[in-house]
Amino acid sequence: MTTGRYSDHDHEHYERPRRRTRPRTKDRPTYDDAVDARVVTVDRGRFTLLFEGRRVMAMKSRPLGRKGVVVGDHVRVVGDMSGVDGSLARIVEVVPRTTTLRRTADDDDPVERVIVSNADQLVVVTALADPEPRPRLIDRALVAAYDAGMAPLLCLTKADLADPETLLSTYRSLGVPWVVTQLRGEGAGDLGELLDRLRGRTSVLVGHSGVGKSTLVNALIPDAHREVGIVNAVTGRGRHTSTSAYLLELPRGDGWIIDTPGIRSFGLAHVQPENLIEAFPDLDEMIETCPRGCSHGTGEPECGLDEAVLAGQADPDRVESFRRLLAAREASSDW
Repeated sequence: MTTGRYSDHDHEHYERPRRRTRPRTKDRPTYDDAVDARVVTVDRGRFTLLFEGRRVMAMKSRPLGRKGVVVGDHVRVVGDMSGVDGSLARIVEVVPRTTTLRRTADDDDPVERVIVSNADQLVVVTALADPEPRPRLIDRALVAAYDAGMAPLLCLTKADLADPETLLSTYRSLGVPWVVTQLRGEGAGDLGELLDRLRGRTSVLVGHSGVGKSTLVNALIPDAHREVGIVNAVTGRGRHTSTSAYLLELPRGDGWIIDTPGIRSFGLAHVQPENLIEAFPDLDEMIETCPRGCSHGTGEPECGLDEAVLAGQADPDRVESFRRLLAAREASSDW
């Protein structure tokens, strides 16, 4: 039986037409014409890059997939590198990173978030007053720095409001270098010591909102124009002014700083105790006698650190300070 032009047995007439596509290939573009640039800031899927002294807008190419691109990354780029309004380049490759500063939202959060990359110094900015120092956050930031292989620097602001000695006494045994800055009152504006510590390096500035990070950045780089906030008189907490990390070059090309948004938590779920003690070579060599599974914390039986202290081979204050950092990794990040 037939109906119209087709018969009941003429099935091929009912097949859907085949798509005419080019055969798939495993070959990938080589991007031989790609140029090198550096990520300055990230904003809703768009990346501001620095290329030959000018700002260029770019997007991530599809082959990169879910691979993240963060501030500080060195990238390979193709497309329009003119930097004129409306132009858009494509990031096709992220150059392997030398360092990555990570944190998790909470201590039990399995998802790590890379804050910035390719920095060699972590500057923990804390106010001596207004708002009050939060040593637990300082400890956690130091743990993140040691884990990332970055040199730590403690930068104390608002020295006109409180004596820095009280806070510094807590960190001397760790050997953390420090600078004291004052942008108000007598002696204000002298940033020579801080600049000496920043020269020739890429430094990340982290700290609570309201500690004076943006004010410090504007003093170091007058044309940075970072928004400055105030501290709430009731809660003692600052208002977020920086909304994203931003890479800035110091005057005369003496180095780079990365200003980051104020933080109120610093999860360390990604940090392992064995990685932390490697940042303390003098203590690391003393744990060879530790029993299997020793965490090197307070109260661990037969810990090599306790034996070294009893034998006079280790500074008890330094061991105590290290264990404080170890405990900070496991303590709640709710301030």
